[in-house]
Amino acid sequence: MISTVTTTTVSTVTTAVTTVTFAASLALATVLTLFVLLVQKELTLSAETPRLKALGRALDVAVVPLLMAFAMIAVVRIAQALR
Repeated sequence: MISTVTTTTVSTVTTAVTTVTFAASLALATVLTLFVLLVQKELTLSAETPRLKALGRALDVAVVPLLMAFAMIAVVRIAQALR
C-alpha cells in the first residue's frame, strides 16, 4: 500500500515538473521567435526594394499572434509574482 502511494506521488510530481518545464521552454521559444521576427521586420521595412517592404508587411501575420502570446505570458508571470 505504501509503495503504491509513493509511486503514484512520485509519478504525479514528475509529471507536474515536466509540464512546468515544457511550458517554460515553450514560452522562451515564443519570445525568441517574436524577437527574431521583429528584427527581421525592421530590417526588411528599412530596405528600399518594394519586394522586401512587402515581405516586412507580410511578417505581421506571424508577429501579431506572437505579440498576443507574449502579452499572455507576461500577465501570467506577473500574476505568479504577485501571488
